[in-house]
Amino acid sequence: MSESTQVSSLPLPPMQYVNWYTDENIERGVAPSPPRPVQESYSMFGVQFQTDDVIIRPLETQGIRRLYPQNYDHKRELKKLNHSILVNFLDLLDILIRCPDTSKREEKQDDIRLLFIHVHHLINEFRPHQARETLRVMLEVQKRQRLETAERFQKHLDKVRELLQNTLSSLPETADLDSMPTEFLDTSDTQGKPDAETEDCHRLDKLMCNIIDTL
Repeated sequence: MSESTQVSSLPLPPMQYVNWYTDENIERGVAPSPPRPVQESYSMFGVQFQTDDVIIRPLETQGIRRLYPQNYDHKRELKKLNHSILVNFLDLLDILIRCPDTSKREEKQDDIRLLFIHVHHLINEFRPHQARETLRVMLEVQKRQRLETAERFQKHLDKVRELLQNTLSSLPETADLDSMPTEFLDTSDTQGKPDAETEDCHRLDKLMCNIIDTL
């Protein structure tokens, strides 16, 4: 049996168009330019739209009868529509049981369809608010991440400063260099012969290097 392959619900991108956007074509300036914005009208799903149309079209412009007043509370109207859908669905079940062949069945279906259109319309009116809230949350997350990064950086910087301060405070003063033990001034190698580079090194520099090595 052949293994089941996963098929995307979206169509594949047009490769004859995608292949034009290579790095070489973009650098040479031969890649196709993006399509120009629509100026007047456009068709989507067989419906004609104008570019200056509002995002959420009123129900009256779509030929749909409005079931709630012009000034309304979204939360209250959604609850009322939800209850109406439930009641009409129970009525539809009663019609299907008692007399399914009557015209009341189609009328009740049209009523339920109209209620769902209103619910969908009210939900769409929240889309701009949802977009603003999503953007606000994204900005707050980015702000919090940057503040946490800056705080961690500041902590590491304080630790480095403290370490440097402790190291500097543990170093001896210049007047105490002459009283250092002679093992810090040992410049001979394992064979007892001085190295050429060691002889050129300054005495104080060699002393500091030996102190750091012992720490």
